[in-house]
Amino acid sequence: MGLFSFLKNAGANLFGKKDEGKSDAEMRADRIDALKSNVEKLGLDVQDFALDLDGDQVTAYGQVDSRAKKELVILALGNTEGIASVDDRLSIVASEDAEEEAEAVFYTVKSGDSLSKISKEHYGDPMKYNTIFEANKPMLKSADLIYPGQVLRIPPLKS
Repeated sequence: MGLFSFLKNAGANLFGKKDEGKSDAEMRADRIDALKSNVEKLGLDVQDFALDLDGDQVTAYGQVDSRAKKELVILALGNTEGIASVDDRLSIVASEDAEEEAEAVFYTVKSGDSLSKISKEHYGDPMKYNTIFEANKPMLKSADLIYPGQVLRIPPLKS
């Protein structure tokens, strides 16, 4: 659990323009629906998934089956224009034979970054960029399509 910060003005535009004919409660409900739909569209299965939205902070509740999936849900929510922070209330409910996963580092992309540059910085080897790419699927469709302000998972290398 924790509070994760994101750049509010970077990310996917899921909310569109403000609808003048809707009440604040209706707009809040629409935003929650858009966030949930995005997580579901990415194939990130969350049991008992619920979200609460307070201004630019979203709180996520539910259960996932791995640390990697939990981190991807946090990133899917936070890498949304208009969201500045994600309050993680997700729990990991893994099977008894599930391998314990190490926590990934979250990295905010800067102007001029590429996955190979980030890989060199974190792993000492630019050719390990595919590890970062794979760790951020399905949010990343291509290793070349990252943008400043986007937050990525940088998993530890497996021995």
